[in-house]
Amino acid sequence: MNLPNKLTVLRMCMIPFFVLFMEWDKLGMAGRYVALALFIIASFTDMLDGKIARKYNIVTNFGKFMDPLADKLLVCAALICLTDVIPKWIVIIIISRELIISGFRTIAADNGVVIAASYWGKIKTVCQMIMIIWLILGIPDRVSGIQHTVCGVISDVLIYLSLFLTVISLVDYLIKNKNVLKESPANKCQ
Repeated sequence: MNLPNKLTVLRMCMIPFFVLFMEWDKLGMAGRYVALALFIIASFTDMLDGKIARKYNIVTNFGKFMDPLADKLLVCAALICLTDVIPKWIVIIIISRELIISGFRTIAADNGVVIAASYWGKIKTVCQMIMIIWLILGIPDRVSGIQHTVCGVISDVLIYLSLFLTVISLVDYLIKNKNVLKESPANKCQ
């Protein structure tokens, strides 16, 4: 197993510990800080494994499949842990988008087509990561007065910007890759 794949596996192994520290109430903010550190490290391994794989030309089928899956699991786990802050309907839309795109990529791969991450998808991911880090820190919950209002507005902006970019990136994927859903003559049922 090459280094990028090891980083992907490491990221997946970090997810249960991230959830544990996010949900373990007895640890208070200390648990949140450990979860935050795990989330940042896991996010960093996502960037690092792709750069290494491309630089040294060691892209594997395992990596092509598991890297996006690990990313989606990390983000979805974080969103579910944050449903006390993010409206549940927004979490459902964001997770649904991830499942739709995963299904879309599976159909495309079945037809020998690789769907690369789009510009909108990359921006969406960065925005979601920033939102998750901000919300894990829980800054609006720990400040008072006018600062609380400003921090709350920042939280809302990040949440709704992530939602907007999620929808835009989904529409972008669907429009650019609509041919993937068309059945080839060999696949049609008779």
